[in-house]
Amino acid sequence: MPLLAKLCSMSRFCALTAILALSPQVARSGKCPAVPDHSEPLNALISQIQAAQNEGAANVIANQMWEFWADAPSEQAQAILDRGMTKRASYDYMGALQEFDALIAYCPDYAEGYNQRAFVNYLRRDFSAALIDLDKALELSPRHVAAMSGRALSLFGLSRMNEARQALKEALSLNPWLPERGLMAPGGPLAPTGTKEIEL
Repeated sequence: MPLLAKLCSMSRFCALTAILALSPQVARSGKCPAVPDHSEPLNALISQIQAAQNEGAANVIANQMWEFWADAPSEQAQAILDRGMTKRASYDYMGALQEFDALIAYCPDYAEGYNQRAFVNYLRRDFSAALIDLDKALELSPRHVAAMSGRALSLFGLSRMNEARQALKEALSLNPWLPERGLMAPGGPLAPTGTKEIEL
């Protein structure tokens, strides 16, 4: 096995080599630009989705939120993000992780890199790894509703039911139309305390 491949198989060293191997333009560009501040329009969209009258209207607003979350700091970062999401959609989870490792190494202050890597690990049922990245994403973007709901689902996957319930409650306070709201419906696994919980 070539030395580079061996190192990649052993550690996160591949996050750095991925920048060179996958994104020569990024390697030449050096430091990642500042992450765009979309907090003001996102806060406005949160207010709109809280007042949405139906799920269809809420979905339109949620898609607008994603346009801001997925707005990477540079063309190079955007290309890595898009490749990672494409690989994830085609079930190439290891390839997607490599892309998101590269994105995080290049733009460590960009919340969506962590959120997307968390989603891949969630799909791989590595809930602990997902939770670490989601905590970081929320440190960088505290009102990232998708990361909040992903955190609730990861806690649920780890059978940390009370924490999952609280995390989902916080996410629903920002977007009451989240698909995961059914988990807190009467009889659901995260229904309010006092109702029967479904163990994993």
